[in-house]
Order: sequence, then structure tokens, then C-alpha cells
Amino acid sequence: MTATIGHLLRGRISPESFQHLRYRKWYLQFYLPRLTASNFIRRTPKVQGFPSSRPPELLVNQIRDVNVVAPTEMCRVMTRHGSDKGNGVHNYTTIYSVLFGDLRDRPLRIFELGLGTNNPELASTMGATGYPGASLRGWRELFPNALVYGADIDRGILFEEDRIRTFYCDQLDDAAIRDLWSRPELQGGMDILIEDGLHTFEANLFFLERSLEQLRPGGIYVVEDIYYDTFELWSNQLGTVFAKRFPNHEFVLVSLPPDEEHTNLMIARRLR
Repeated sequence: MTATIGHLLRGRISPESFQHLRYRKWYLQFYLPRLTASNFIRRTPKVQGFPSSRPPELLVNQIRDVNVVAPTEMCRVMTRHGSDKGNGVHNYTTIYSVLFGDLRDRPLRIFELGLGTNNPELASTMGATGYPGASLRGWRELFPNALVYGADIDRGILFEEDRIRTFYCDQLDDAAIRDLWSRPELQGGMDILIEDGLHTFEANLFFLERSLEQLRPGGIYVVEDIYYDTFELWSNQLGTVFAKRFPNHEFVLVSLPPDEEHTNLMIARRLR
């Protein structure tokens, strides 16, 4: 019934008004209760670092102490723009608030693969309620001095706005990835690189292998929505292949409560 009412409302009011109503509902039903509960409840993620022989670096220790029950300003901003990164389905912004909080006023370069297509013909679709570009606009607001870039396989949702540029990319196509990183606007590397594209191990790994070198010193690369049944595959890759190929990086696998199948992350940081 709730879904039907939402569908009818969306057909009768502007997308902006519908998103505002959805945000207000989230704020009252999720944000405020979780904010209160976080004073009494503490739940932290499970974190596994690679290579395991290395003493825990700052990245592992930072993430291990995050209370994912406590919503943040970043959660509010992303949800207000229509992103699902901090709306309770995913609590990624509780992690990002800690990782990126000290960088807010810096002239960063931020890139995200996956704009949130709502094209039902594509495997990466967010469905009818998807808001293409939502996360990019959230990053722009959160980092007022940053340049924000994005890419997607859906050419129909590419756009350009103040401090935002987007490009075509098929993350399973080697030539498309090489063409993406050859763009003049993308030269110079990235401080934050988020991969929120096609959520399969093969697609994640394919893009990571061809994009990790785009990180600047101190930069952070995140793969979102990792499934539990691929953790062993990730552990093998990070602990052997990537640890040897990129010795100046630290890698972690992160499992966020409530341990839903896709509320997991792979995070890499290029050491200075």
C-alpha cells in the first residue's frame, strides 16, 4: 500500500517535491530515532586488513571505531539529494564521515562510477525511484571546494553542472576504461574514488585493476555493495595479488551491521 501511494504521488508532483517528501519521512522515521538510539547503542563494523602481516594502519583503526548506529550530516545531505548511501539501507556515510571528515574544505578531486540509472533495461538500474546524479550532487554540497566527476554506462543520464562533469564508461570494457582515464579533465588523479557501478565481483575487480593507479597519495578508493559470498574471493585477491602489486596501499574489507548481504565495502588507501 505504501509503495502504491508513493508511486501515485510521484506521478502527480514534481520529482523535487517527491524527493522532499521522501526525505522528510526518512528524517522523522529514521534519522531522529537513530540519533537518539546512538546515545545508548553502539554497533561497529567488522574490519579485515590486508596484507595481514602488516601492523594495522590508520585506515583499519579509523573504521573499526565507527558507531554505525549514529547518523551524520553526510547521511542527511546524501539522503536529501536522493542517494541511498546513508538512508538506513546502506550506512556507508557513517564510514565516509570519519574517512573524509577532515577533508571537507580542501580542493579535492572526487570521482564516482555509477550515477544511479533508472533505465530498467540496464543491469545496474536503481529502479523507478532512482535519482541519477544524486550522489554527485551530494559530494558537491559536502565538499564546497571540490571538483566532482562521474561516469556511467547509461549515456542518457550524463550531465554537466557547476563543478560536476560526467562521462561514459562501461566498466567491463578495457578500451572504455582507458578512454575514460585519458580524458583531459581527469588528468592529475583523484583524492576520492567511489565504485558504485555493476555489483559483481568480476566487474568490481576489472575496474579496480585498471583504476587504482588513479589515486593520489593519501587518496581513498571504495567499492560499494560487496556481497558476502564474494568475501573469500576478495580476501584472496587483496592478500596476495594486490598486496604485492600495490605495496604502497592498505586494503580493508568492511562488514556493516545489520550484516545485510550487500552492506559491505572494500576500501583502499594509497599511503603517502
